[in-house]
Amino acid sequence: MIQYALKCDQGHDFDSWFQSASAFDKLQAAGHVACAVCGSETVDKAVMAPRVAVSAEDAPEKPLRTSKTEQETALAELRRHVEDNADYVGPRFAEEARSMYLGATPERAIYGEANGAEAKKLIEDGIPVAPLPFLPNRKAN
Repeated sequence: MIQYALKCDQGHDFDSWFQSASAFDKLQAAGHVACAVCGSETVDKAVMAPRVAVSAEDAPEKPLRTSKTEQETALAELRRHVEDNADYVGPRFAEEARSMYLGATPERAIYGEANGAEAKKLIEDGIPVAPLPFLPNRKAN
């Protein structure tokens, strides 16, 4: 596993873990890496310092952060609301949203994954969609 410091084209900084450097490259090329704050798919690796493993006794003590920021609390609340009130459809999101829009399936609240091209096509077709500022628990490590 490798952790990267990432930055989107809107200036948001965030970290994410990947199975390997090549896994990051493949996911980014496929449009599956998005900003954790705004959903932008224009994400690049940010400058970061290398992490050197040390023994537990040599490691400096790190103060534990116990309080959440206002944004973290709001995101956790939003995540809880979405997961409690919508159906997770995974990678079938674009297909499900289109099917409901066309009346082929009953309307309901859904969330899942769509790449940039799929989301753009839904919007162009007048199907209301919006990016969520978090990954579904099923996709988060």
